[in-house]
Amino acid sequence: METQSEHSDVVSNLVEVKALIEAACQKAARSAKDVTLVAVSKFHDTDRVRPALVAGHRVFGENRVQEAQEKWPDLRLDFPDLKLHLIGPLQSNKVKQAVATFDVIESVDREKLARSLAREFVKTECNLPIYIQINTGEEPQKAGILPAAADDFILLCRDELGLDVQGLMCIPPADEEPAMHFALLSKIASRNDLKNLSMGMSGDFETAIDLGATHVRIGTAIFGQR
Repeated sequence: METQSEHSDVVSNLVEVKALIEAACQKAARSAKDVTLVAVSKFHDTDRVRPALVAGHRVFGENRVQEAQEKWPDLRLDFPDLKLHLIGPLQSNKVKQAVATFDVIESVDREKLARSLAREFVKTECNLPIYIQINTGEEPQKAGILPAAADDFILLCRDELGLDVQGLMCIPPADEEPAMHFALLSKIASRNDLKNLSMGMSGDFETAIDLGATHVRIGTAIFGQR
């Protein structure tokens, strides 16, 4: 069980992160209302997450379908207005569970997955918002559509499959300056008339905000190491 001090630790971290987001928005001459904090709660149990919900935060990110299935149903009973983003890789055989568990799928990264989602949305009559993950660093070990193929894939998802493509997401290479990757994601989004950019994590969200992020995914700075 979490202690009272650990509860307040999460809340104070959350307040500090939101203040940093607001400061970054002011510096970038943007409104803080235009940037959504996705609190990444992966590997943290419900006792760790609940204080953030009690404090009024409602948007969270999880990496794994199974973990989210175990953690969030009970929390939804108490906080039905929460929004849960899938930000980790999604296997095609977990699409049914993902659609039933999440409110937004941020990691659509290949045609097979896009088609599986489209079929599930038809079955469930539920067309969840999706983001397309772009592999801006062209890293062979990392998920995501390559930048050169992004326009065609966005067209496929939107026009042929009828998916509700609301934005793009990326995870820059750990050993490279993130700004160039955020700028590339912004450029791809702009030419495809996509308004949402999910980019920036605990170590680089201020740079992401400066380059147009609408969603920043922050976990460690709020919940600590796991």
